[in-house]
Amino acid sequence: MSTFASPDGDGPVERVCSAKGCREEAAWGLLWNNPKLHTEDRRKTWLACDAHRAHLESFLGTRSFLREVVPVSAL
Repeated sequence: MSTFASPDGDGPVERVCSAKGCREEAAWGLLWNNPKLHTEDRRKTWLACDAHRAHLESFLGTRSFLREVVPVSAL
């Protein structure tokens, strides 16, 4: 499992897929926001493995929340 430094500096954080019950390593970052709650420039991030990328994109896209999909290495 690859890791990256946590934003608060408490140590490394695993890059695990955000799909419910999935423990696979994430390959994609899905950047999104809810325009009813967040400013236009705010981005939240879900992580996705290859197997769950399409499902998570569809979930966010149906709600018009999805803004961008990037490789995890670009986060």
